[in-house]
Amino acid sequence: MSGTSIWLMLIGVSLVSLLPRILPVALFSRFDFPKPLKRWLAFVAPAVLGALTTLSVLAPEGDINISLNNRYIWAFLPTLLVAIKTRSLFYSLLMGIIIMALLYNFI
Repeated sequence: MSGTSIWLMLIGVSLVSLLPRILPVALFSRFDFPKPLKRWLAFVAPAVLGALTTLSVLAPEGDINISLNNRYIWAFLPTLLVAIKTRSLFYSLLMGIIIMALLYNFI
């Protein structure tokens, strides 16, 4: 592969990745949406994050695994408690990383 085609591929991948993120902001930032729509849209990101988190915790290998052997559930529970108590992304991430490290290395 030549240097030119690598650069073209990088530019193409960047455009495909960035355009879906930039275009809606550029197009819709000029409009003032009705309050009910704004309120509804405020729930979209947490709902998607919750769905992705649930899928990652309960089905880490593609099949639902709600057993005592699922270490992701064991890491999620204390991380969730820290998140609720501190409301800090930093402490929540720190707890999740520490618990997963302990589970992978000692259990």
